[in-house]
Amino acid sequence: MIDEVFADVNDRMSKAVEAAKEGFSTVRTGRANPALLQGVQVDYYGTPTPLPQLASVQNQDARSLVITPYDKGAMKEVEQAIRDMPNLGANPNNDGTVIRLNLPELTAERRKEFVKIVKAKAEDARVAVRNVRRHGKDELEALKSEIGEDEIGRAEKELESLTKQYIDQIDDAMKRKETELLEV
Repeated sequence: MIDEVFADVNDRMSKAVEAAKEGFSTVRTGRANPALLQGVQVDYYGTPTPLPQLASVQNQDARSLVITPYDKGAMKEVEQAIRDMPNLGANPNNDGTVIRLNLPELTAERRKEFVKIVKAKAEDARVAVRNVRRHGKDELEALKSEIGEDEIGRAEKELESLTKQYIDQIDDAMKRKETELLEV
């Protein structure tokens, strides 16, 4: 029974860490990266659709992306969704067949803003991990009558170490992203 609780907690905490890493990849660094546009939702015939389902995104060089919509009729909607994206700071250029996105050089002030965004995403992930810990602790407390207090006490200590391990993973990913952001 305790193993089932730990399997669930472990799975949910690892998903929280992966979500944090995906969130970090959407924050722009000095280089153009197709992952920047992963979260863009395009209004495609009245339905919000993720950009990667509507277009291919490729690096042209270190500071520009080329977006090729599969449906040329959706060109304006794709362009508008990219323009409306917060924290990108780039204006898409449409030539009728592809959309070119030239990313400007990041200023020191803008880099610091992006570091704050990354830290906020990391804190959200830490909160998610702590919520999973709290939920796991509640499940362990519910098992107290069936198993025994000593076993529950050991399981709670193990749960704390597991939580610390996942929070450390989030902190490491945040520090890597912060270093990448501040690198000129």
